[in-house]
Amino acid sequence: MDTFVVPGTVESLGPIREFVRSKAAEAGLDKKRAYRLQLAVDEIAANIALHGYEEQGLTGDIEVQAEVEPDRLTITLVDSAIPYDPYSRVMPSDLDAPLQDRAIGGLGVFLAINNVNEFLYRFNDGQNHNIFVVQRESESTAT
Repeated sequence: MDTFVVPGTVESLGPIREFVRSKAAEAGLDKKRAYRLQLAVDEIAANIALHGYEEQGLTGDIEVQAEVEPDRLTITLVDSAIPYDPYSRVMPSDLDAPLQDRAIGGLGVFLAINNVNEFLYRFNDGQNHNIFVVQRESESTAT
């Protein structure tokens, strides 16, 4: 498993994207799956930096773990910001409505969860673990 640690700030989003991009290339993901994974990780990492650390007046790191296995690539974001389970957020149900009629917020989490084959959240030992899994062998079924 490869690990990359950055400060939990918005300035770290670029380096996180680059790390994920390099691991997706190492895993041989096609462009579509690599982009979807990168978007998913970026959305959650931004939420950690902005809502988990900055808005709470906290500082801390985001640890990005990557594990390339024969059938999958798993990216895990580990942080010590306030506990936040993305599944606790109500997913947008008004995606077909005009923009002015939609509720604000939640779209980033929706995209993160739906752009990978599997998304898991765990809170262990005072840390959030956001886990993104993308299959390597066949075309992603994520939409």
